[in-house]
Amino acid sequence: MSTPVVAGIDIGTSGVRAVAMTEAGDVVASGATKLAAFSTDHRDPAVWRRAMQIALAGMLGALNDERIVAVAIDGTSGTLLPVDEEGRPLAVPMMYNDPVTDAAILEAVSANAARESAAHGPTSGLAKAIGFQSLPGVARVIHQADWLSGLLIGRFDVSDENNALKTGYDPVDRRWPDWIAATGARPELLPQVLPAGSPVGPVAAQAAAEFGLPSGALVVTGTTDGCASFLATGADRPGDGVSALGTTLTVKMLSDRPLFAPDYGLYSHRIGDMWLAGGASNTGGVVLAQHFSGERIAELSGLIDPETDTGLDYYPLPKPGERFPVSDPVLPPRMTPRPDSDAEFLKAIFEGIAGIEALAYRRLLDLGGPQLGSIRSVGGGAANAVWQRIRQRRLGVPFLPVLSEEAAAGTARLALAGARKAGVL
Repeated sequence: MSTPVVAGIDIGTSGVRAVAMTEAGDVVASGATKLAAFSTDHRDPAVWRRAMQIALAGMLGALNDERIVAVAIDGTSGTLLPVDEEGRPLAVPMMYNDPVTDAAILEAVSANAARESAAHGPTSGLAKAIGFQSLPGVARVIHQADWLSGLLIGRFDVSDENNALKTGYDPVDRRWPDWIAATGARPELLPQVLPAGSPVGPVAAQAAAEFGLPSGALVVTGTTDGCASFLATGADRPGDGVSALGTTLTVKMLSDRPLFAPDYGLYSHRIGDMWLAGGASNTGGVVLAQHFSGERIAELSGLIDPETDTGLDYYPLPKPGERFPVSDPVLPPRMTPRPDSDAEFLKAIFEGIAGIEALAYRRLLDLGGPQLGSIRSVGGGAANAVWQRIRQRRLGVPFLPVLSEEAAAGTARLALAGARKAGVL
């Protein structure tokens, strides 16, 4: 008898990855491909489609007797495209980081959107939707993940609460708010929104033939790539924090209540009965790279005693300006005095970034979030044991293992939730 599994598909900025996950949460197969293998144009929906097909083929080819019973997809947050009644794209999509340059549209959103809405700013999903809505033949303006899920079920009118957030969706009242029409947007073009992890419908026969998935397998609403990456770690209760130590420092935490603080660029995604809140600092690996190579950091780390403090009070930034946990566009870096020892200087930078991380979680607490209960660390900096120990001493909470750093695994967890809701697992 075949073992039922679910599939999670991650459409990232450079590639597509698909994983198969058991009911126990174990990844048993995966497949991946780069968008560049098909085109240099990462905005081409035909490239997304082909890449998803190839990634799924790799995953399905690695299965033994397992049988896919549900699938969910995550996409880049704030990526939108206009489609006709048949789901055919009518224009080049606007990606998550593509700014809207029409001042009148931006002013209409700014003047009418609720202050705490994530629809503000030049990369606003709502502003992109307004720009697309006058195209001839437009039937819907939808998100990247909506379109790819639509290919599987044969309908293009459903989204999830996470992808819809930057398009103006109100996750507290769980609806498109009335003020959207005041911006000049056409609400009838926006998709129906369901909670992430909701059953939507079966894989259509035509899609089954194209993508290799079983006809009738359940399609479940997905999420954004950022939310999927958080879910992949295994964090699942209020107070669970995930720190991403990459080029910049990003902190996210599950909360039992929504947190909104526009001054910090802070808003909350709704996932089940919980809320995912977080912010991004300008500190991180970019500061380290200004002073040391990766090889030199590894060498100097071996000379650092993480159980003692330098006594230096650094706020490491690559240049003036900070977003979170301090909102100050001209905040200067604080990285003096510089010790004669390179190892001591590196240690002080480690301590400074750890201090910003601790302040970020305290800020979430001050804004109404729960007390930090644990940390899971992802990103390149998480591999440095000395830095991790410095962070552990500064943060004072358990550091837990990460189940996965693959966004596709987080999306697979939503597919599991949807499969359980529908009774197929």
